Amino acid sequence: MKFFARTAGQSVDPRVSWLLAICLGLFSSTSIGQVFPLKSADELEPLNVKVESVQHRGSRAVRVTGTKDGLQIALVKGSTFRNGTIEVDVAGQPLPGAFSGARGFVGIAFRVDVSDSARYESFYLRPTNARAEDQLRRNHSTQYISIPGFQWYTLRGQNPGVYESYVDMVPGEWTRMKIVVQDQDARLFVNDVPQPCLIVKDLKQGVTEGAIALWIGLGTEAFFSNLRVTQHK
Repeated sequence: MKFFARTAGQSVDPRVSWLLAICLGLFSSTSIGQVFPLKSADELEPLNVKVESVQHRGSRAVRVTGTKDGLQIALVKGSTFRNGTIEVDVAGQPLPGAFSGARGFVGIAFRVDVSDSARYESFYLRPTNARAEDQLRRNHSTQYISIPGFQWYTLRGQNPGVYESYVDMVPGEWTRMKIVVQDQDARLFVNDVPQPCLIVKDLKQGVTEGAIALWIGLGTEAFFSNLRVTQHK
């Protein structure tokens, strides 16, 4: 690119102004990026789950399975999140011998606070629903929940179809999740598709801050890898 010097009485070339604006925007950015490879169980603090370092479909990952009913998460050590973008590779499938309603529930919890009783927001996937022959099951492939007070059955009962949606995926195969959060607005993107598959404009816990956690549901074998977090002020 050719640069043009300004002399007395001359206006700044518009191309120079444009370039300066971009540079100033980059240097004044308030974004903070963190990378969590999720290749070791040491990166996590498990709550009612077992975490193991494994290889899954050609990638180093952590395998997460439940140890008892109730909240099943693995807190990501050193994470804190209010607004920004969370990206992660996940794979979920029902455990061998799991109950008939197991769907391979796998996802991410954010703004997590477990200092007293659990509080968090979450997006998760039901991989076995995505290619079911039953269209209603397909429509329940993704889910937003908010704890306390807004489990999936509460949200479905109060507002059917508003907090869940369809997206294509295959159980056990790597699936890319991206969650973009700004105050009480959150959007879920799956497999790098440019449009969100689920939009939530009223996060139920309000504008809070907390940790990020790997989230699983009952009867699930889940794998996680390559967690990247970009926080915005």
